[in-house]
Amino acid sequence: MLTTRYVAGSPNWLDLGTPDIEAAQQFYGGLFGWTFRSAGPEAGGYGMFQLDGRTAAGAMTVPPEQGPSAWNVYFQSPDADATAEAVRRHGGTVVFEPMDVFDLGRMAVFADPAGVAFGIWQPGENKGLDVAAATGSLCWLELHTSDQEAALAFYTEVFGWGVSSMPYPDGSGGVYTMVHPAGESPEAMFGGVVPAEDDPMSSAHWLPYFAVDDCDATAARTATLGGTVRMPPVDLKDVGRFAALADPAGARFAVLQGA
Repeated sequence: MLTTRYVAGSPNWLDLGTPDIEAAQQFYGGLFGWTFRSAGPEAGGYGMFQLDGRTAAGAMTVPPEQGPSAWNVYFQSPDADATAEAVRRHGGTVVFEPMDVFDLGRMAVFADPAGVAFGIWQPGENKGLDVAAATGSLCWLELHTSDQEAALAFYTEVFGWGVSSMPYPDGSGGVYTMVHPAGESPEAMFGGVVPAEDDPMSSAHWLPYFAVDDCDATAARTATLGGTVRMPPVDLKDVGRFAALADPAGARFAVLQGA
């Protein structure tokens, strides 16, 4: 699972782009107990979702004409400019060139060869999220893609990730592929890579998982708050119980109740 001991190539930030930031505050406040704190007028409306005073995610208003509502994941980079060059070299696209965010850090946004968006954060004063893997915070990531082999080749070249695998615990005979930061053991895995055809309701994307104490109650509350239960809660042996959801604006995420 994720930790806040950030190293190169590990997820260290997450934010939501949504057309209605106030509606998002109401939804995620009701679902995870988050509160919203503005980063100030100079930040252009950007702010932080906080969990008991600790930053669990960022959020910003994105008008519908600029793109759909979505969760965006960022990975730690020791050199944003060098990472941008690596993205280009290995077939990805630089959507937003590296830029400084005050003295907080340096960021850039890319798309992998399949068009899946992701970002990087080179830490300055802001090292990353304050909380991970605790109830109500990011605990896992999953890349849904039509070409696992090509995706793994790209990300391992750009970030140096290590790769491991395990049989699906449902006994189907399938194999689940996991990734971890360069130089770390497989126990430091933070995400998986799965075929997009396993999720016929959506295109290729990064899917964040948030930890919850009661998956069924969270799924039910999602519907009550105006969100969508995209996949009802299911058990995975020795892993836990999870569900795929979407907020009222359509941003996709999942929740996991650990075994």
